[in-house]
Amino acid sequence: MPTKSKAQQKAAGAALSAKRGDTKVSDLQGASKDMYDSMSEDELEDFAKGERQGKPEHADKDG
Repeated sequence: MPTKSKAQQKAAGAALSAKRGDTKVSDLQGASKDMYDSMSEDELEDFAKGERQGKPEHADKDG
């Protein structure tokens, strides 16, 4: 599933880093903490990878 914004990719990357033990889980907050709790490492990797160019900083709240 591709991300819709740069912010989603950054949050997924932070959660992935914590899953791999590179950063502390206690350092996570907001969306990255939710992603850490609800997604597998493979899902986070898929979510975090890909081009950021051309994506908005934040996704529309309407969808």
